[in-house]
Amino acid sequence: MPTIQIKMKDLEHLLGRSITLSELGDRLPLVKGEIKGYDEATGEMKLELNDTNRPDLWCVEGVARQIRTHRLKKAVPYPFYNGKRKAAAVVEVAPSLKTIRPYIGACIARGLMISDEALVQLIQTQEKLSESFGRKRQLVSIGLYRFAEISFPVTYKTVRPDEVRFVPLGFDSAMTLRAILEKHPKGMTYAGILSTASEYPLLVDRENKILSFPPIINSRDVGEVQVGDRDLFVEVTGTDLRMVILTVNILAANLSDRGAGIEPVEVRYPYPTDFGRKITMPMGLAKPMTVALNHFNSALGETISMPKAVSVLKAYGYDAKSRGRNLAVSVPAYRDDLLHPVDVVEDFAISRGYESFEPEMPSEFTVGGLSPIEQFSDRARESMIGMGFQEVISNILTNREESVVRMNRPDSNGNGDLVMVENVMSQTYSALRNRIIPSLLRVEAASSKSFYPHRIFEAGDTAIMDAKAPEGTRTALKLAVLIAHPAANFSELHSGLDLLMYYIGKPYQLEPAVHPSFIDGRAGRIVSGGRAVGLIGELHPQVLQNWQIIMPCAAFELDLGLLV
Repeated sequence: MPTIQIKMKDLEHLLGRSITLSELGDRLPLVKGEIKGYDEATGEMKLELNDTNRPDLWCVEGVARQIRTHRLKKAVPYPFYNGKRKAAAVVEVAPSLKTIRPYIGACIARGLMISDEALVQLIQTQEKLSESFGRKRQLVSIGLYRFAEISFPVTYKTVRPDEVRFVPLGFDSAMTLRAILEKHPKGMTYAGILSTASEYPLLVDRENKILSFPPIINSRDVGEVQVGDRDLFVEVTGTDLRMVILTVNILAANLSDRGAGIEPVEVRYPYPTDFGRKITMPMGLAKPMTVALNHFNSALGETISMPKAVSVLKAYGYDAKSRGRNLAVSVPAYRDDLLHPVDVVEDFAISRGYESFEPEMPSEFTVGGLSPIEQFSDRARESMIGMGFQEVISNILTNREESVVRMNRPDSNGNGDLVMVENVMSQTYSALRNRIIPSLLRVEAASSKSFYPHRIFEAGDTAIMDAKAPEGTRTALKLAVLIAHPAANFSELHSGLDLLMYYIGKPYQLEPAVHPSFIDGRAGRIVSGGRAVGLIGELHPQVLQNWQIIMPCAAFELDLGLLV
């Protein structure tokens, strides 16, 4: 969860009033936050924020804004989001960026006197948004510059790695972009973002003065913001335009809260985007949502009146209006987290206060216990441990590369019947596993320095495509076992399967099988009760090569649900 460092005096300045530590503790549930530490001598405080869907709260300005909004019972107005003001400056985007880092957003903040604490908070917000929200700068990165040093229009373009030189932040001598990636600490950290690019992004002004090398490092001449600076140029580059716009909106609100006047910037694209070829930022993103009043009643277990629903939501920053038995709601431009009516209901409950709801004792009392399938899986686990195997526990989330491509599957051009994650945040966790053997191979691939033999197993959930299931998928509890050592073979593993089936009391037989993950002639189908319940075999050399495993491996996998 995001954790931020703030100073009590700075928080009070943004709130426009003093606040006691006790009162702050009472108000922090509004931002799903809690105090993790406070130094009374310095006034420094550590806050942990438990909402990963609201990056606008990952800063002292956002915390103060939400508390202030609730106290005033209405949202703080930010007129620069309405898109009616003419752009104060222009950023031109080159066509070559479309396949490298295609999007940029920007705004101008004037009349801001940057103090020591304001600078510290700006840098902290920049890091939190870039590292967490921006996935270590892959999706979003931020640059802040001294506005007075820039001649507009600014151009966002690409250059060859050794074509230009500039002095990056933290260094005293000019370097090429290639040298920055090889020698600068930030370059070495984030070089992987541009690993497939033959040209690199560059931000320059009208006089060809270099502002930065996005998303790596700013120029020291223009991009080193200092205490006492009054006017800033703020830019955000990335690969997701909606996230870029939201980040600009958050930064604009933060700077406005510190007294800056925000001026819009127009970005001109040579290629189409979801928001057109000319985009003026900051700009509103969120679309109104209609929520039935009955949704509040069913979710919260109370009868909520329309006036109460409207007033409580307004106190949390919503624009809320009644439409018969429905509410038309929208959130401020620095938020873009409404996906479902339940999100609105949750914000209502937070704004009203969970303590205001009457607790209700359960009307039915039951005694919990393990389901038959869990009891059966525990027996299987105990049997494997008794045979000297070590249990591992893996994430049910996986990806197509590990589950399909590395397993030498013939359907490697598709998703191999995987349940894919929609609106995925990371390609590493873009699907739910349908087999456990790939999870064991991931462990084996990372264990080459451990003494052999390796004898591991896992019993866990998998997700199976099933057209007959209500949601089109079902959960299957499976057990997979793997052995790895120089002489690992089918016969050795077969003896382990034989013992397991004996201990759990399930007769079985093997039938020849052909499967691309196993060696032909060294694989079998496990049949029990007249139906196939699993596979056993020696893993194909191509599979081992795909996983970079140097030892022979044999494995079997059982669907425990078919054996209960």
